[in-house]
Amino acid sequence: MSGARLLVLQHVPHEGPGLIGALARARGAAVDVVRLDRGEALPELDGAHALVVMGGPMGVHDLDEHPYLEDERRLMAQAVEEGVPLLGVCLGAQQLARALGARVWAGSEQEIGAGTVVLTAAARDDALLGDAPSPLPCFHWHGDTFEPPEGAVRLAASDAYANQAFRAGGRAWGLQFHVELDAGLADDWRAHLPEGVTVEEGARRRIEAAGRDIVLRFLDAAGIRA
Repeated sequence: MSGARLLVLQHVPHEGPGLIGALARARGAAVDVVRLDRGEALPELDGAHALVVMGGPMGVHDLDEHPYLEDERRLMAQAVEEGVPLLGVCLGAQQLARALGARVWAGSEQEIGAGTVVLTAAARDDALLGDAPSPLPCFHWHGDTFEPPEGAVRLAASDAYANQAFRAGGRAWGLQFHVELDAGLADDWRAHLPEGVTVEEGARRRIEAAGRDIVLRFLDAAGIRA
């Protein structure tokens, strides 16, 4: 879509938009990646067709080390209020939950590695996950968890955590897990994963295949079409 703009907020060098950016560019959109880890200023939403907030090792309460997190939450709340399609991934999902007044806390265990989530019955009517398989292949990389914001629709769970995805309003989604894992992003991750955790190529391909449909549905919701 000529003239479309996807705004991406990135928190660390190795957690870029991966498949999200690739598919948006393939549809002709400009992908504006803002590197908050490099001190780049938070942008305005003006003219953005959608907002994507990526993951990172920090937590939503780490404001002393990462003061931009609070401003990021205000931008996310603005996107929800204005109906700008929003996708929060991992930390981005926790940030979305916190931006909408929900609690985020350290979970009882870390959940790291290739795995799955199971979709809720409500997910079957969801614009993002409605056609996704269940169990859904994904990659987990988190230790914190959240409660869905008031009025949000819970969309997915895993054995370790009941809250893995939610939709707030009509066009804002938080995914605690990763579906944006293409080959380039997997290469970026490998040096940063804990010892003993790998990105096995067969699992990555399954995650990318399922993630492709989810990302394309998000781009559809944003009006970013080929």
